[in-house]
Amino acid sequence: MTTQQELPDEVLSTMAIEWRRKALEGDIHARGIAHELETELRRRAGAPLTNYDNLDLRPLEARTLRRRRWWPFGQAR
Repeated sequence: MTTQQELPDEVLSTMAIEWRRKALEGDIHARGIAHELETELRRRAGAPLTNYDNLDLRPLEARTLRRRRWWPFGQAR
């Protein structure tokens, strides 16, 4: 029997999609198998790199400005 490491990416992806479909249809054991196949695909592809600086779409000035608190703590009304 071939192991997951021996399968080509295309076959592994197809199998993962099929097992995930079976899991969504209610097969109890299919979820674990789909998870294992998807984990192997992620291991091969590597973790996606995320540049968190690009996620904030505000202008640079707005990102660096410190906002005033809406309530001045420590001061009496």
